[in-house]
Amino acid sequence: MNSGDGWTTCALGHRHWGLFGAAGLLLRTPPTQDRAVGLQLRADRSHHGGTWGILGGARHEDETAVEAALREAGEEATVDLDQVRVEASYVDDHGGWAYTTIVASASSTMPLAPRNWESDAVRWVPLPEVDGLALHPGFATTWPLLRDVGPAPVLVVDAANVMGSRPDGWWRDRAGAARRLRDQLAAVPEGLPARDLATVAPDGVRSFPAVVLVVEGQAHGTESVDGVEVVSATGSGDDAIVEEVSRRRTVDRPVRVVTADRELRARVEDLGAQVLGPRTLLDLLSRPA
Repeated sequence: MNSGDGWTTCALGHRHWGLFGAAGLLLRTPPTQDRAVGLQLRADRSHHGGTWGILGGARHEDETAVEAALREAGEEATVDLDQVRVEASYVDDHGGWAYTTIVASASSTMPLAPRNWESDAVRWVPLPEVDGLALHPGFATTWPLLRDVGPAPVLVVDAANVMGSRPDGWWRDRAGAARRLRDQLAAVPEGLPARDLATVAPDGVRSFPAVVLVVEGQAHGTESVDGVEVVSATGSGDDAIVEEVSRRRTVDRPVRVVTADRELRARVEDLGAQVLGPRTLLDLLSRPA
């Protein structure tokens, strides 16, 4: 039995399933294909049976919303989690109870089908058809907000420039300062505010960027960790950042560069990237989720 299984009542007086809240996966087709979302027709004997919504359920006490949404999707339907890229999250807070929608993109239009009794059907629904369905009340509320959320960006961080923006003694141990910055970037399981990353999204949406930390000099050799890929520049750090921007820009994922260097800013903007200042990033990292 899931440690979160059970009914609870929120501050608004509504009855909800999930002692620790609940989460679901709003799965989208690849950006290069016709836009559709993976929806579940809830079984008649389930809560709000006969309505269409996203795969999801109660959170375990010790798991994040992302972990819960992915687990539930894999349990309820034939979702290949290896083909799922998490993009964003949105919390519908009822006061003492919350439902978190995780927005994700699939790398292919994988076949979708039910895996247990909770679904009468699971299928890709083209975007123009969603509003014509009998929608689960919770999904009907969040769908207009999340329909057009943009993809999570690639965040390329100029480590030397960001470290140099805060007087914490980084110059005495540049490698240690790079590791501290890396670990701070990795410690954001709830994502970062999407609008502050210049991502198309309404207020309250948090984004899960792919983070690339470019290091140089004495910080060379800093290892990657879960959530942060570290690139050690073999020559100029600026040249390595420009190379990363050029290599990672795609039609489906914007690139953001964190630096205060004016010359570097001009070079990456010529490649179509947007630039954030180091202080913007550090403020985001220190802000509570």
